[in-house]
Amino acid sequence: MDACSSDYMMTWFEELAMNAGSVQNETLKRILEMNHGVEYLKQWLGDVDVHNMDAEALQSLYRSVVPLASHADLDPYIQRIADGETTPLLTKQPITTLSLSSGTTEGRQKYVPYTSHSSKTTLQTFKLAAAYRSRVYPTREGGKILEFIYGSKQFKTKGGFSAGTATTHYFASPEFKLKQQQTKLFTCSPHEVIFSGDYKQSTYCHFLLGLFYSPQVEFITSTFAYCIVQALALFEDYWREICNDLYNGTLSPRITIPGIRTSVLRMIKPNPCLATWVSSQCAELERSGWCGLIPKLWPNAKYVYSIMTGSMQPYLEKLRHYSGDHLPLVSAEYGSTESWIGVNMDPSSASENVTFTVVPTFSYFEFIPLHRDAVVGAGGAAYDDYIEDDPVPLSDVKIGQQYEIVLTTFTGLYRYRLGDVVEVAGFYQRSPKLKFLCRRKLILTINIDKNTENDLQLAVQKGSQPLINSGAELVDFTSHADTKNQPGHYVVYWEIKGDVNEHVLARCCKEMDAAFVDHGYVVSRKTNSIGPLELCIVERGTFRKIMEHFIGNGATMSQFKTPRCTSNKVLLKILNLCTVKRFRSTSY
Repeated sequence: MDACSSDYMMTWFEELAMNAGSVQNETLKRILEMNHGVEYLKQWLGDVDVHNMDAEALQSLYRSVVPLASHADLDPYIQRIADGETTPLLTKQPITTLSLSSGTTEGRQKYVPYTSHSSKTTLQTFKLAAAYRSRVYPTREGGKILEFIYGSKQFKTKGGFSAGTATTHYFASPEFKLKQQQTKLFTCSPHEVIFSGDYKQSTYCHFLLGLFYSPQVEFITSTFAYCIVQALALFEDYWREICNDLYNGTLSPRITIPGIRTSVLRMIKPNPCLATWVSSQCAELERSGWCGLIPKLWPNAKYVYSIMTGSMQPYLEKLRHYSGDHLPLVSAEYGSTESWIGVNMDPSSASENVTFTVVPTFSYFEFIPLHRDAVVGAGGAAYDDYIEDDPVPLSDVKIGQQYEIVLTTFTGLYRYRLGDVVEVAGFYQRSPKLKFLCRRKLILTINIDKNTENDLQLAVQKGSQPLINSGAELVDFTSHADTKNQPGHYVVYWEIKGDVNEHVLARCCKEMDAAFVDHGYVVSRKTNSIGPLELCIVERGTFRKIMEHFIGNGATMSQFKTPRCTSNKVLLKILNLCTVKRFRSTSY
């Protein structure tokens, strides 16, 4: 990105941040003017003349009459859109596609409307972020980006809408190419590799082309940190074949998709000198446990760039191993399928300390103040043990306070509870800098998967049917997201009453794994970036021991709840010592 473009983006943002409060009022007014009269808003705003109302007065009215909403509240409208209803239900803007959000509503995949505004704000986010990164880590114009990105397969809804992940929509949009042109940095891989539908074949070709262009690669990136770690683990197996392809200008027989073969072979040519160098580097790296792999093979790379907060943090240690001691890890921007939220203005900050400055034009933001309840769920489980105050606008947030984010978007989400818990760490001008803390009510997550207590309960309910049909009883259960070994996987502990043969329990394990329908989980299972679910059968009385342990440590009987998910070491020790049988799912 040239200096003029970078300066323009940063100046633009500084002006927004200086007037963040008034910009937010105008953003809300614009959203309501654009979507005035849609069915959802009519029930709250009726015939209010939003066009002629003062922005501040409109904000006050809107916040007083439109209720907070969850996805479940909006889901009936989104389903009608998916089924082909053309009445303006949530937005008057043309809905081009439907995005699959990580997470579910009552066990079904969540749709989120996707419009041209979605792609435009994504482009704006990436340009602004690139401006701040280039200030700290300058890149060469015309350089390459080694991007481990993957477009998922799309499907059609009943009403004919294409549905897929938000990243898939973006990679297929004109804005993806425009971003490369405007930042003057270009992805190594062609469209056919990104959209192959085969994770391993795409990854192989990402590496082959990334090494073919090695001297030109300016940085390495993927949407999530775990994607980079998983890809580099595959490279440890692929490198000899890749070196052979570099040497001869060929493509391994493992690449079977015709479109990939044609596009990649069109780009590469024999390079014995490069292949010999890569081979010698890899032989040395293999002997040293692949420490510093990235800077060794891409010596001109300035940094590694990805989402590294929240559920990605367990992967940072391995990513630092691959990156060596000196290559910076830069946290990517803060957003969700529903909306972009903020940018990382300080790319040099450690991932554990990164903050994201809210961009006040992306959506209208509110913040629900959260306070910890005195009663905490047993076992360190992620219970929703918060006390809430009334939502406040962006201009009223306080440093050090924790909040849940509420969104009103251009795409038809109104006072939508995102479920993210953040803390205000400071301000840039008058725009808050947010530190992401966790997902609210989220209890099982390895990487991009997001499963709530309700999702777990639905999966256990479906998985336990063979058990119940055999005449046995499920006494109690809990779970654990095991990220100690790669790939991480879900462990579910059951205490049962009655005799059950192992064939039935193996079937329970398989059906429970298949019952998690969250899109992030399904994709991760199919690509083996999440391993097979493990079902552990514990001896009778195990959950009583757990209860007695917590009561013995000060909890009262009236306060005790069996944690549905835990990372508590003592609790896990009890569970594992009491495990008598283990089964691994054969789903996927």
